[in-house]
Amino acid sequence: MLVVTDNMHEKFVSTGSAVTGKIPDQSTNDDCGRIVRDLKVVPISQVDAKNLLVSNHYLHSFPGGTKLNFGIFYQSILKGAITLGVGPFLGYGLIDKATPEDCITLTRLWLEDDLPRNSESHVIGILLRSLQKETSLKFVLAYSDPAAGHLGTIYQATNWIYTGLSSATPLYDIGDGTLHHSRSLAHGLGTHSIRYLTSQGINVKTVPQMAKHRYIYFLDDSWQSRLTVPVLPYPKKRSDIDERG
Repeated sequence: MLVVTDNMHEKFVSTGSAVTGKIPDQSTNDDCGRIVRDLKVVPISQVDAKNLLVSNHYLHSFPGGTKLNFGIFYQSILKGAITLGVGPFLGYGLIDKATPEDCITLTRLWLEDDLPRNSESHVIGILLRSLQKETSLKFVLAYSDPAAGHLGTIYQATNWIYTGLSSATPLYDIGDGTLHHSRSLAHGLGTHSIRYLTSQGINVKTVPQMAKHRYIYFLDDSWQSRLTVPVLPYPKKRSDIDERG
């Protein structure tokens, strides 16, 4: 596995929620391409990743079970973050005879809006190539939230396999202003049992959620034949369908 150490990011500007520094002119395709090529994906501390994502990602939370934290840098400026971790319970069961050690889930991805539009696909490509080279992982899972208007366009652009909608699972409201996934709640409080938490004086409410679009990327192509669910066409916006036809 890739090892994230606290000293690997010390030479970079890492200021948590404060992302400073101006991106150069992007008036031409050459300008944009040069900026994208200069982006680096570097391990950062979990503290820095959490500060950045809680402040800037639309969910304003940090996923429980996070194993890997990466910063996206332009020169010495921190411009985004990616985290990977355990993901949904039994997600590895999509692949016949897989174990939890065979997979990891991309749980957060956020980049500053002033980066060129193809920056996300570039950094995901760097990440996947690094996972192939440096780990024994066989596949990566990712989920896109239709409730937030997300179809997983970035995963489509980087050739992930679409496997339909996941099972809808609720989030938990414990009155702290943040909606928690069951795994995050368990990591923070030791359990996500509503009965137990209520007995401890914690008022828990479940908040129903929509099913999410589910994508998979095989780091080892030979494992694709072990996929236990159908491969489906990518979901598209209604306007895209209308334009085609």
